[in-house]
Formats: sequence, C-alpha cells, structure tokens
Amino acid sequence: MAADSRTPLVEMRNIYVSFGGVHAVDNCTITLYPGEVVGLVGGNGAGKSTLMKVLSGAYRKDSGEILIDGKPVAIHNPRDAKALGIETIYQTLALADNVDAPANLFLGREVMTRWGTLHDVAMEAATRKVMGRLNPHFKGFKTPVKSLSGGQRQSVAIARAIHFNARILIMDEPTAALGPAETAQVRDLIKQLKKEGIGIFLISHELRDVFDLADRISVMKNGRMVGTVDRHDVDMDEVLGMIIGGTLPKTANVTNAYVEARP
Repeated sequence: MAADSRTPLVEMRNIYVSFGGVHAVDNCTITLYPGEVVGLVGGNGAGKSTLMKVLSGAYRKDSGEILIDGKPVAIHNPRDAKALGIETIYQTLALADNVDAPANLFLGREVMTRWGTLHDVAMEAATRKVMGRLNPHFKGFKTPVKSLSGGQRQSVAIARAIHFNARILIMDEPTAALGPAETAQVRDLIKQLKKEGIGIFLISHELRDVFDLADRISVMKNGRMVGTVDRHDVDMDEVLGMIIGGTLPKTANVTNAYVEARP
C-alpha cells in the first residue's frame, strides 16, 4: 500500500500506558483517516481497549503524543475528547432503557422551552432528522429503547454521537451478541458513517466483520503494535498469525510496527 499523503484525522504516536509497572500499551502508533475504518484486533489483554481509552480520555497516557488533523492535542478526560469530536460507542451502549430515542439522544443535553419545560417536539424532530441520514427505516421514536432490537439500539447510540458533531468514533464490539439480521444492520450503519467522512476505530474479535468493514487492520499483542496492514493485502490466516504469533505477513506492506527503542 502506498504511503497516504493526506493528513490523518487521528495520529497516536509512541503511546505508553503502564499500570503498576506493567506496560499495558508499549510504544504504540496508530493512524486514522477521514472516512476510514481501522479494525483494531488482538487477543484478550492485547491492549487495544486501553489504547482506545487513552484517545477517549478514560485513561491518561504516560508518554507519547496525540494529533488531531495534524495538530498536537491534550486529552485529559472524556470531556476533552468530546470537544475534539471523539465519541465512544461501548458494547453496553450506555442507553437509558426506560425512555425513548429522542430522550436518549439528548440525555444530559435536553432542549428546553422558554417556559423551562422539556421541548419534546424539537428533540423528536432533531432525532428524526439525524436518523433519516443514518437509518431511514427506523420507526421506534416513541418506544422505550429496551423494547428495540439490538441493531436499532446501536442506531440510537450512534445517532447520539453524530448529532453532537462526532468526527471520530471508537466502536467497541458493535456486533457482539447480535443475530445475523441485526449484524447486517450495524454493518450498514458503519458504511453510512464512512460515506459521511467519519473515521472509525473498530475494536472487534469478529474477523469477518473486520474484513467486511475495515480499510486497514491494526494488530496488537502483549501491549505492542504488531503492525498495520491494508485489508486487501492480507487474508484471515495472515491476520491470525499476527494476532497469535506476532508474525508479520511476507507479502503485505506493514506500517506502525513495534519499535524496540523507547522515545
């Protein structure tokens, strides 16, 4: 794969995170471009969630640098991340089950009337607008989200993120515990986000999803970045070799591979 001359939407350079002297993330570099999906894969404890939690503001890095649109930024907490257009869609979705989609979309950021009451009409209209872009078939605007399907619940969580101008999405196992039809729906959502120029880090154990959706695949093992490959340059067996054995594919151009020297 030829070097990309565009400015990355996100660049995390030489990131270190340690817990009690153990390097959970050890000198990792990863990039993301607008309208791109980067699949982040590895076994349990590989460090992929920890690396993404640095970007989301949930964890502090010990050293390294984060750049957004080519400019260094400081991310100390989730508020900093949100201000930079970074949102995380966790596997648990963090939805309020007992209320409907508009109430979830504006949870904590409710629109009020001039009389100090909830502006339900405005919030529903905004929800219908964003959902029309994202999932035109969505109908459950007045239904408590606990009654929605898994795919529809993902729609609500993603709509909440992009309505408040997210440009960078971290998606953690978005198809876990979903049936085939719901998985297909989530894949369609991700493809729609790509068309809108949103960059997505996709954390997943499901390699079929990664190969279906990702443009590039970054593999981590034991806190280190084994490397990043173009999805079209590798097959599943080669990626499994990177995940399990830390071996690099011979036929693919590998970037962001682990460098032993500490900065």
